[in-house]
Amino acid sequence: MLFSNHYFWNMTKIKMEKYKNIICFGEVLWDMLPSGAKPGGAPLNVAIHLVKNGLHPILISKTGTDKMGDKLVGFLENSGLKTAAIQKDTELPTSEVLVHLDENKNATYEICESVAWDNIIINSVIINSARNSDLIIYGSLAARNKTTRNTLFRILKESNATKLVDINLRVPYDNRDWVEELLHISDFVKLNDDELIKIAGWNNKKGSEEELVYWLSDYFNCHTVCVTRGAKGAVLFINNSFYAHPGFKVNAVDTVGAGDSFLAVLVASLSKHIQPEKTLERACATGAFVASQEGAVPNYSAHEIDKIIYFK
Repeated sequence: MLFSNHYFWNMTKIKMEKYKNIICFGEVLWDMLPSGAKPGGAPLNVAIHLVKNGLHPILISKTGTDKMGDKLVGFLENSGLKTAAIQKDTELPTSEVLVHLDENKNATYEICESVAWDNIIINSVIINSARNSDLIIYGSLAARNKTTRNTLFRILKESNATKLVDINLRVPYDNRDWVEELLHISDFVKLNDDELIKIAGWNNKKGSEEELVYWLSDYFNCHTVCVTRGAKGAVLFINNSFYAHPGFKVNAVDTVGAGDSFLAVLVASLSKHIQPEKTLERACATGAFVASQEGAVPNYSAHEIDKIIYFK
């Protein structure tokens, strides 16, 4: 479904580069699911799904010098990710998050602090990576602690890359000041429908979803906005046009990481200059597949995603 009259992808209005050098910045952790511990954290999930889609991101984060940290780094290496920018903290532990699933398999999280990824320190590896990057992906959750927040703002200042923020307004880490500061310096915003309404409410704005997306894009000067709607699909505002997909129905096992896989496919497809309609369709299909599996980063092939798209 296309909301505007712009039926063709006009590459002259917005510069869409192929992202060769991508940074994913923020939390890496263990999701403590009812079925056991699974690697997680939005930046980690996005990075691994980018690898599955043919891109080669650098993950910047921090673990503890404990067995769970070593195990997590080993998992990252086995997944094809470079770990040179994964720092080690001698005092703070590797992060663990308690995950609760409701009757519809939707996840809620108990996020502990202070943990290693709260203490990501600026260094030459991070600075050089930022200066050479084409795209930096980061979440608002990474800004909860001053040290990691300052490191994030420093690399964003140092880089001319496209800046993509993944909004995660999880109480009590939904601070308006740092969330809006991140929005003001970002080019591309991904958030869910509830978060769109909440941010608009901070600024006394009401209206339809389309009106609020227009407002957010204009107010924060973000050229691309993607709003996810859970099982109801997503909306993409890009090149001054709206595109929407209703999503795919699957039997959900857990929704952990579904939005991260969606984002990774969105980035990978736009990087390859695939038309927005097809980009959104494949991103929704991948998110649906991940929701039908256990954990945030299940193995899958392009054929499995195609089956969801073409045999729905």
